[in-house]
Amino acid sequence: MKENVLDVLMYLFENFMNSESGPEADQDSLRQELEDAGFHRSEIHKAFSWLEGLAEQQSEQPQGVACGTAALRVFTDQEVKKLDLECRGFLLFLEQVGVLDGCMRELVIDRVMALDSDEIDIDQFKWIVLMVLFNQPGQEAAVAWMEDLMFEGPGGSLH
Repeated sequence: MKENVLDVLMYLFENFMNSESGPEADQDSLRQELEDAGFHRSEIHKAFSWLEGLAEQQSEQPQGVACGTAALRVFTDQEVKKLDLECRGFLLFLEQVGVLDGCMRELVIDRVMALDSDEIDIDQFKWIVLMVLFNQPGQEAAVAWMEDLMFEGPGGSLH
């Protein structure tokens, strides 16, 4: 049995995000398919809550507000515990190359902190960044860049 919320989110993303109907077409059938795939109901519920939180964060972002990267980001103790040095470095790299701006960085951090995992490794972190970018309008180039980074790297697969 698969027990991790991130596993459920990755399964949803890999199997449904690029489909024509999208993940919101019929949540009941999605939930059933996830159960049939071996995921626990509680983890499925948490995954859908995580996605709803992402949608809420997106709708709460003020329109037309500049989200530059000129500010220095200081991580809290809780963030440092969950995001190791490699993840924090990758986050900085994504800002430096223009994949993320300050607002998107904060959204990624918020979604990481919303997971009930104690630590997030770099591969999981890349998935979270990809899912956040995918759910933001106008981020198609950034999504394509992340997909290339994740899937076209050594071995051609993230796993």
